[in-house]
Amino acid sequence: MNHQNIKTLGALKASGYQSLSIKDELRNNLIKKLKQQETVFTGVWGYEDSVIPELETAILSKHNINLLGLRGQAKTRLARLMVTLLDEYIPIVKGSEINDDPLYPLSRYAKELIAEHKDETPISWVHREERFFEKLATPDVTVADLIGDVDPIKAMNLKLNYADDRVIHFGMIPRANRCIFVINEIPDLQARIQVSLFNILQEGDIQIRGFKLRLPLDIQFVFTANPEDYTNRGSIVTPLKDRIGSQILTHYPKTIEIAKKITAQEATYLAEQKTKIYVPDMARDIIEQLVFEARKSEYVDLKSGVSARMSIAIFENLLSTAERRSLLNEETETSVRVLDFLGTIPAITGKMELVYEGEQEGADIVAHLLLNSAIKTIFNTLFPEIKKLRKDDETSPYDAISEWFTTKEAVELLDDMDDLYFKEQLNSIVPLTSLIKKYQPNTTEKDISFLQEFILWALSEYKILSKERFNTGYQFNDPFSNYINGI
Repeated sequence: MNHQNIKTLGALKASGYQSLSIKDELRNNLIKKLKQQETVFTGVWGYEDSVIPELETAILSKHNINLLGLRGQAKTRLARLMVTLLDEYIPIVKGSEINDDPLYPLSRYAKELIAEHKDETPISWVHREERFFEKLATPDVTVADLIGDVDPIKAMNLKLNYADDRVIHFGMIPRANRCIFVINEIPDLQARIQVSLFNILQEGDIQIRGFKLRLPLDIQFVFTANPEDYTNRGSIVTPLKDRIGSQILTHYPKTIEIAKKITAQEATYLAEQKTKIYVPDMARDIIEQLVFEARKSEYVDLKSGVSARMSIAIFENLLSTAERRSLLNEETETSVRVLDFLGTIPAITGKMELVYEGEQEGADIVAHLLLNSAIKTIFNTLFPEIKKLRKDDETSPYDAISEWFTTKEAVELLDDMDDLYFKEQLNSIVPLTSLIKKYQPNTTEKDISFLQEFILWALSEYKILSKERFNTGYQFNDPFSNYINGI
C-alpha cells in the first residue's frame, strides 16, 4: 500500500485497509518470516535453540512477555528486535496523542474529529521504528508517569472544569497505544504502581483521578527482570505475574565460540585500531575464558551475574592498551600481548559484584586471579598436563625450559617494550620455540610471540617458573632463584 497517497479517512476506507491489533500484526508477520525461513532475531547468538523458539511461541500465542535473566543477557535487545515484526507503516488520526486507529478511534479527540470531518478526517502514518517505547522502572516512577493525570494548565487554557475528561494528560502507556512497550527491571517498580497495570493488561480500562475511561488500549507489553531482584530490591506482585502470558528465561553464552561472536559484534573497534593492531585468536579466547571463570568464581556473587559487557569492555581496553604502547614506541602496527591484559583490570573490577571473601581479597587481586585461571584453563587445552607429582626418573616436556632458566639470566618483559626487543627476548628462550613446534605446529608467524609469552605466564602459574612484578613489567626466572638470592 502506498501510504503517501492516502491522507484522509475516506481514501483509507477506499483502499481496503484492514486494522489489526498489534499482537495480530506481530503474529502475522512472524508467520510469514517463519514460512520463508527468515531469521527474525538477528545478531542474538546462543539463543537459537532455547530463548528464541520460546519467544516466537509467545508471540504466536499473542502473550505479554516477561524476559527473566541476569544482567547482560540481551533481554532489552530481544524486545527491540520485535519491532522488525511490525508493519512498516500504520495509519493514525492526525494529531492524536494515543495513535488512534482511524477505523476504530478511542480518544474523545479522535471521535469528535471524525464526527465533524467524516471521510475528510486527515490521517498520518507512523513508521514501525516510532512504535517502540521503553521505560526503566525506578522507585520514583509514579502512576501519573505511566497512566496519566489531570493537567490544570490544560484545564485553564481550555476553560474546562475538572469534571471534563479533556483535562486529562495521558501518561506513557496510553501514548504507547498500538506500540511495543517495554518496562525494564519491573521488580524495581513499587508494588502500588504495579497494581495500576492490572486493568490495562486484562480489561483495557484506565483510571485517572476518579475518571474511569474505557480505553481498550492495544499494546504489546514486554517486561524484563533480574531473578536477583525478587529477593534483594523488590518483586513482581503475584497478580501482575498472573497477567503476563509467558515468562522466558534467558542465559549466558554456553561456549567460548558463541561468546567470541558476541564480543566481536558488540565491541567498538575503531578503523585505525583494526588496521594497526593484530589480535591473536588466543587473546580472544582468554577474554571469554576470564568471564567464564568469573561466573563460577567463589569470590564473585553468582546471583548478580557477570554481564557480557565485561568481555566487551576487556576487549576494548586490550586494544587501547596495545595502541597506547605502539604510540609511545612510534610503531605503525603492533600485536596484542598477554602483558596488555594488565590494562584491562579496570574493565574487570567495575563489572562484578564480590561476595564477602572477594571484598576481603580486593577487586584488583580477584581480577588478577581470574586472568591467571583463564590462562591455566586454556593452556591445558593446548599443551600436555603438568603433573603435581611425578616419579624421579619421569621427564616433563617443560624440563628444557626450566633448565634454560637455571643457566641463563632472568628474562624481563616490560609493559611498554617495543616489538623488536620484545620478540628478541622471547626468541632467546630456545626451548619455547621447540615446545611450540612439537605441540602447536600450525601456529602462524604472527601468533608465535603471543604463544611464547603465554607459555611463560602459564608455567609461572604452575610454579615451574617464577614471575615477579616490578614497576614497569615482569621478570621471569628459575623458581629457585629467589630462594637462593634470599640466602
